[in-house]
Amino acid sequence: MMLQDGSTQLLCLTASSGVPLFTRGASKQLPFSVIGSLNGVHMFGGGQGVTLSSCETEGGAMVVWRVFRDSVMLIAVNAGGRGGSKVEEVRLHRLLENVWNCLVLVLGQDELVNVRNVERLKRDLRSCFCLIDQLLEEKQEGILGNLTHCADSLLPPNPALLQEAVDGFAQAADSEFGCLIVHGRIAAATEKWWRLAPQEVVLLSALMRSLSASGSASCDYPVFLPQGSPTVAHRLLRFQLLHGVDVCVLCGPTPSLHRAESGLVGRFWTPLVETLRDCLAVGERCLPGSVSLRPDVLALLLINRETRRSVCCVRTPTNLPPGDPQLPSKSRCWELLKVFYIFSTTRYFTQEETLIVPPEAKAQRDNTEDFVLGFTHQPQQCFLVTEECKSFGLQTPQHQLFLLVPLSVPTFAIRTVATQTLSAIVSATGL
Repeated sequence: MMLQDGSTQLLCLTASSGVPLFTRGASKQLPFSVIGSLNGVHMFGGGQGVTLSSCETEGGAMVVWRVFRDSVMLIAVNAGGRGGSKVEEVRLHRLLENVWNCLVLVLGQDELVNVRNVERLKRDLRSCFCLIDQLLEEKQEGILGNLTHCADSLLPPNPALLQEAVDGFAQAADSEFGCLIVHGRIAAATEKWWRLAPQEVVLLSALMRSLSASGSASCDYPVFLPQGSPTVAHRLLRFQLLHGVDVCVLCGPTPSLHRAESGLVGRFWTPLVETLRDCLAVGERCLPGSVSLRPDVLALLLINRETRRSVCCVRTPTNLPPGDPQLPSKSRCWELLKVFYIFSTTRYFTQEETLIVPPEAKAQRDNTEDFVLGFTHQPQQCFLVTEECKSFGLQTPQHQLFLLVPLSVPTFAIRTVATQTLSAIVSATGL
């Protein structure tokens, strides 16, 4: 497919005529003839009553198609070499869904569905590129919400103080939707913020990371909520409190950006500067010092199935026996954690959302894949042993835990490691 291994290219076209709107991703773009062929084969299938959802080439490349609202077609092409065809298909379907919601978040559904001027739409779509590139590149390790559709969270050492400040700040700004972001993760949010659709919480966090990376101290940004308000815009007021710490609210016409910045930010957040610095100190571990993890935990992802919140971290184990196989690098651990999450949730564990694949692809899976049908019960645990590490998944009515441990940990002991890790985090933080 003329792409480098592991690279992904995203194509956006009009669904009716196949006019290219933009391409993002791999540095070496696909030729126009290839783009036309990818669109043409999908249109040909549609004319024959067949919905083409995905395919794999002889060279190991994966292509997925998705049409949204009979208006926009998104195509993702991956050169392979990351985690196998099954893993890549899930990743790419999730990517297309996130990109569509990103377009709605920034432009609104009406402008995408009722296209009056294609050239104008091309220009407007440029405002989405920073957010789309963030979804494609996955530069920030430890941000898994794009895949899980759970809010990436940081559990602060003083949650009550921060919760009170977020609630008060949002109320003073005539809003019920407020959120505090630390290291790109949610440290505290109002009750109504958590009631937003999980995809909206994830994309708003991604937008906050993008706006923070721009270097601006504050901004007034119009956003549409893909599920709750796809046609009516809200104002997103964002303020940088410290480097790596941002607060935002979703509000209506009032207050003005200047009034909120000059009259509210200092009033609510100046007294909490040291508390915010304590949050920053938690870092990528995402867990307060009160949580004691076993030394043989390489990486973990913990999801609260009720609140759709998650925490994850990668650690460097200490005091391992001499002569142990070399441990995977930090970046490799993040990749293995994603792969194991997809492995577990597509084969064993319950999905709270049916958004991993489009309905037509799901129907095809139901007819061709009977792996899960072989179980007479809902699996609660699973494990996987590879040449790099051992992985264990644990599901309870409220939580899902995905754990990586070194090969030196006996297989029969992994379940004990997982249950102790889950208990340590939940008892200390209440997640």
